[in-house]
Amino acid sequence: MALTRYNPFPGFNVPEFKFVEETLNRFLQEPAGARPWVPAVDVLETQQELVLKADVPEVDMKDINLQIENGTLTLKGQRKFEGESKERGYHRIERSYGSFARSFTLPETVDPEGVKAEYKAGVLTITLPKKELAKPRSIQVEVKN
Repeated sequence: MALTRYNPFPGFNVPEFKFVEETLNRFLQEPAGARPWVPAVDVLETQQELVLKADVPEVDMKDINLQIENGTLTLKGQRKFEGESKERGYHRIERSYGSFARSFTLPETVDPEGVKAEYKAGVLTITLPKKELAKPRSIQVEVKN
């Protein structure tokens, strides 16, 4: 028997609501007192590819791991806290640090062999090309009298 996730609001697909739902779910699943850091990710699709853009400021590329396994893309990494120095003392620390992990289920139309990743100005861009069969084609239709 397959598991189906219950959706109390079918057809209610508003991005702002989805963000609130995901944030609330993360808050309720984490232990009390923990402040997890999960990078924000934008997902966009073109006719040729699927593109994910993750905000990972101050994260070294050596601390980021990308894996594709069984149709799931997993992004793992760590943002390290630089620590206190003798010259400076923190009055407030609001940014979160530590390990993070995000997983995305990929559609079958994605070709996992051609994946590319680029890191620029704190944004990790992952490009997932589509398989040839999934790309749109135009077909000429003949009209006969």
